[in-house]
Amino acid sequence: MERENQFIGQSGAFLDAVERASRAAPMARPVLVIGERGTGKELIAERLHRLSDRWEEPLVVMNCAALPETLIEAELFGHEAGAFTGATKARVGRFEEADGGTLFLDELGTLSMGAQERLLRAVEYGEVTRIGSSRPMRVDVRIVAATNEDLPKLARQGRFRADLLDRLSFEVITLPPLRVREGDISVLSDYFGRRMAAELGWAEWPGFATHVSQALEDHPWPGNVRELRNVVERAVYRWEDWSQPIGHVVFDPFDSPWKPAQPVRSDDRSKREGPRTEVPVVAQTDFSHVEDLREAVDAHERAIVEHALGRHRWNQRQTAKALGLSYDQLRHCIKKHGLTE
Repeated sequence: MERENQFIGQSGAFLDAVERASRAAPMARPVLVIGERGTGKELIAERLHRLSDRWEEPLVVMNCAALPETLIEAELFGHEAGAFTGATKARVGRFEEADGGTLFLDELGTLSMGAQERLLRAVEYGEVTRIGSSRPMRVDVRIVAATNEDLPKLARQGRFRADLLDRLSFEVITLPPLRVREGDISVLSDYFGRRMAAELGWAEWPGFATHVSQALEDHPWPGNVRELRNVVERAVYRWEDWSQPIGHVVFDPFDSPWKPAQPVRSDDRSKREGPRTEVPVVAQTDFSHVEDLREAVDAHERAIVEHALGRHRWNQRQTAKALGLSYDQLRHCIKKHGLTE
């Protein structure tokens, strides 16, 4: 769990989730944290622990998806020497490690049905039994679990124990995705940008150019805060002139004009039919608010040229070639739209 991370945000949806976690923290009850990847489920789990009476005791983290099904139960409950092939000595499980503290189970929805059954007993009776042992042990553990799965739906489908879901859902905290956190993208971008600039030793923080700030606001952020952090830090470290606002951002680090072409199979129908001209797909846009056609076309043209220039690191000959323009035509577009490097 990344200790240097902290809660950054001002939107009502985000602050409501944090407040709910703060209210639930003193309660010695299980809590489920639901959210998309990168929304900060680990931070909420840490907040629940640090604001509880258990803050001086261990916070033990286990990613249920990181282990094969055959090892999950041994990791959770421990095992005795000789319990199975390769168990040369006894091992303490995560429940025993977290005794008196908090056990954070990430990716809960990936637990096998067998592990769910044993977890249910541990939650309900406060007892765990090591694999290969017949003697149960008492443990005092507060469970915090996280997932991006729809657990009630999995329970209806018989893929998650409904009785375990009932035990774990004393409180359910659902974290809002970044795309609905109004005002938080600019706050987070500035925070991550300043931190990266300081790491690089910049004398000052130039901020982002207007078109970059707008691009950050318009991006859907499927990876949420984790993705935003990567995008911002990458943009800062690639920018060479800290005296000027950062004027280019790359959302997909794998996007490149030199990306290796996918091999074409010999039985590919398109190959049999001969070469075909690819028609670029224009993103669906809401045209109902267009009042000035020329202005709308110019704005679209500017955005395309600006993106292509940034993608090719302002190499104008490569940009012109990529857009199917002559060098002079591209220069005319740059001048027409007032684009500067």
